Amino acid sequence: MGRLVYLTNVSLDGRIEDASGAFDWAPPDDEVFAATTALLGSFGTFLYGRRLYETMAVWETDPALAGRSELTAAFARAWRAAQKVVYSTTLATVHTAATRLERDFDPAAVRALKAAATRDLTIGGAALAARAFAAHLVDECRLLVWPVVLGGGKPAFPAGLRAGLELLDQERFGNGVLSLRYRVRT
Repeated sequence: MGRLVYLTNVSLDGRIEDASGAFDWAPPDDEVFAATTALLGSFGTFLYGRRLYETMAVWETDPALAGRSELTAAFARAWRAAQKVVYSTTLATVHTAATRLERDFDPAAVRALKAAATRDLTIGGAALAARAFAAHLVDECRLLVWPVVLGGGKPAFPAGLRAGLELLDQERFGNGVLSLRYRVRT
């Protein structure tokens, strides 16, 4: 059985986007990028909302991106290797391999995915993750906490969510980013 892991970059004040919807406050860093690539490679399935899928699909659809360095090539390989499920009512189709489109987020279907999985799954996108938290599907949170305060924007966690967390692991990177791994207590 696989675990469902909420993986996200987050500001110190708990935001995944600033007030304008940008996430340029988390600049590329080789050390963090390599660790993120290793983590992505451990997942067998990515569950995405439309917007995050469209942002990440370039790792398959833009070969020049993977050609920039060995680090970007490794990230592209890890991204392409996973199965992807995209939840969207507005996308007409998906344009990457190993990807299927679902119109509705069905907690029972996600439970079945977890039960059948031989590797962990990750969920991305705050709105989609909120639905998974509400259905008690999230087993772990992997947060990359950036040393920046945004003062507003999209929160990483939904309003009203109350969840106990147990710290399992932590790592500090040279640029001040903290990687925090928490188990969600049920």
